[in-house]
This record gives sequence, C-alpha cells and structure tokens, in this order.
Amino acid sequence: MIGRRRGVNRVVQAHEDVDDLVRLRRQLHQHPELRFTEQQTAAVLAGRLASIARVRTGVAGTGLLAEIEGRTEGPSVLLRADMDAYPVQDAKQVPWASTNPGVCHACGHDVHMTVMAGVAARLAADPPARGSVTVLFQPAEEIPFGATSGAAAVLADEALRDRRFDAVLGLHCWPDLPVGTIGVDRVTAMAAKDAFRFEVTGRAAHAATPALGRDAILGLAGIVNLLHAGVARSRNPHELVAFNIGTIAGGASQSQVAERAEATGTLRTHDETVRARLKEVIERIARQQAAALDLGLRFTWANEMPPVRNAAALVALARTELPGVVEVADLTEPPLTTDDFALLAALGPSLYVKLGVTGEQGGAPLHSGAFDVDERCLDVGVSALERLTRAVLDGRLAAPDGHGDAGAGRPGPGDRADAVEAVGA
Repeated sequence: MIGRRRGVNRVVQAHEDVDDLVRLRRQLHQHPELRFTEQQTAAVLAGRLASIARVRTGVAGTGLLAEIEGRTEGPSVLLRADMDAYPVQDAKQVPWASTNPGVCHACGHDVHMTVMAGVAARLAADPPARGSVTVLFQPAEEIPFGATSGAAAVLADEALRDRRFDAVLGLHCWPDLPVGTIGVDRVTAMAAKDAFRFEVTGRAAHAATPALGRDAILGLAGIVNLLHAGVARSRNPHELVAFNIGTIAGGASQSQVAERAEATGTLRTHDETVRARLKEVIERIARQQAAALDLGLRFTWANEMPPVRNAAALVALARTELPGVVEVADLTEPPLTTDDFALLAALGPSLYVKLGVTGEQGGAPLHSGAFDVDERCLDVGVSALERLTRAVLDGRLAAPDGHGDAGAGRPGPGDRADAVEAVGA
C-alpha cells in the first residue's frame, strides 16, 4: 500500500484546467438531485459538453451520453460516471454545501461527473488518432429497496442496448486512500449485494390484554437477533461477509399489541457459494422463528447485484500505465461496498478504480453528511482516466489472445452473449 504522505505529495503539479474542474465540482455539489430527478445536473453537463462532443440526452430518463470520435476507426471506450445524490443532510460548513435540504453528494458522484467531464474536455482538445470514446453519465446508482438500478435502465435504453466496447472504465471516491493515489483491485472491486425485507403479521389486541394478541414487534425483534447470530455462526472466519438490518417499522399505537412489523436489510458477499448459503440461512431462520411464535411472515429478496470484477487485461494495463501519472495502490483486500457498475460488464471488459480523496487533515466516510474531498483529487482522476483511455485507443490493451490492439477483434452485436459470458467468468 502506498504511504499516505507520499500520495499527498505527488499532486503538486496541476494542469491548467484545475480551477475549472473545481468550479464544476462545487456547482454540482451545491445542487444535488436524487435518483431519476437529475434534470438540472444533466442540463449543466450537456451545456458544458455540447461544444466538444456529440451529446445525447434523455438516456434512461435523466442520463446522457457524450461521444468523441478519433480521426480514424479503432478501439472503443466507455467512461461511466454516476449522477445522483444521497438522501442525507449536508453537514459541512463550506460555501459549496448543498442548497437542497436533505440531499447531499455524500458518495462523491459530483467528483465522478467532474472527472469524466474533464477527461472528455482533454480528449476533445487533443483528439485521439483513432477510436471512439463514449462518456456515460448514469442516473440512479443509489437504489432503495425494490427500485430499478440506473445501470439496468441504461442497458435497456436503445442508446446502448446493442453496443459493445473494448473497455468500460469507471472510478469511485475512496476516503481510505490519500489524494494523489489511484487504487487498483486485483479482481473484485466491489461486493455482491442482496437486499431483503420481511414483514411479520400477528394479531392486534389491547396492551392491557396481551394474551389475546400475537405481538408482531416482539416476533420481529426475535428474528433480528437470531439473524445476526445465525449469519455470524454460518460463515467461516476467512469469508468476507457484511450483514445488516437497516430499517425497522411497526405498530399503530403505544397501547396496542402490534399486528404488523417489518424490517429491511442487506447481505454483502464476494463468493457465490457463500452468498447462496447465507441467503438460505437468513430466510430459513426468519420463517422458522415466525412459525414458532404463530406469526405470519412474508419474506422478499430484491436488488440482487453481482460483484464488480476487474478484467485482468485492464488491471495489467493500469499497473503499466498509471505509475507514470499517479501513485498506484495495489488493493489486496476487496471491500464490501457495492455498485451497479457491475452490470455494465455486459458492455465489455471493465475496470473500476478507487480515487484517493483524503488530504492531510483527514476526512469523513462515504454516505456521511460530512463527507468532502481534497479537490486535488480532481486533476488526479482526470489524468489517470485520460491515460487509461488513450492507452486503450492506442492499442496497448492486450486482446484475449494475449496480443495488443483489442479493437482489431472487437465483437459485433451478434457476438454479445458469448462476449458477456467471457467477461463474467
């Protein structure tokens, strides 16, 4: 792992567009919008990119594409940035704090958009000799229970439905890394996630006569405790797992034995065998405990998201190309966070890197209203993604047969199913 001070010191040489990047990032941060409502965000980006790229708006509702062509045909690259904000109050006392109550860019999507807009601007200023670049600004990465993933909506949109790319690149703000650093996971960049909800049904009664009712809240509390214990005792020490109950609601009155109660939570894993085993354990415990207390139970799984897997050829490319631009951290412990970037592997081999955003003064975690970044990370992110993009366009990405120039054998729409299977293997 790269040392924190070394990473910070690496970013003293800035490009001329840094002030412009900072202005854009702060503008986006001040005006955050929730999933599938990113109209103002899309308008800002479209207005900025219209003079340098072919822009298509309305992708998956509020998303957009910006396309830049090289002078001749060649490899193709998709760059992705998520657009939506997080439903949390901005707690920062800074001039660029959110002006939208209860909504904040607490996951760094303002940074992601700024970086990709910056890459587009630098590519347009010095067009590649060959190939093409498509920048996707994707809505709705944050996914409430049972809601549609923005990446899934993008894949269903005619703008990208039948397309394939030689490389699909993205990045995410990473508070655990110092500014000046790009982290590259060897294989797994994000975990799989399965969300669940269980609704317990009992029988209402007056609080003074509890024997006449069946308490749904008491039953739910027992299920929650047993689930935490059951998951903990059903995983081996070396298995990376995160289990969480995130919401609980129930009851109608303080003077009533509750008739209904519900809880939602998530299971995050890396290994498919572990994932299947723990899903069975969770549902079985909930059903058995409800039955033991003579309570009804409705159990639902939703938002099942695969892990983000980095393509080996792109990992190798990053390790070769990026050390000349930024400090590179070899990440050996994959996180248990998730991202619907995983679905975009259907469009081509993918790489998701981590952007160090923490300066000398430290910082707050993701999804916190206090989350902010050391804005020197903007130039770092743009420089790193521009270098990777140009490397692919120049034919320095190894093809599946081990030779360079992946674009020479790029599959067409008819080859998509086989190509997707190979990427996901």
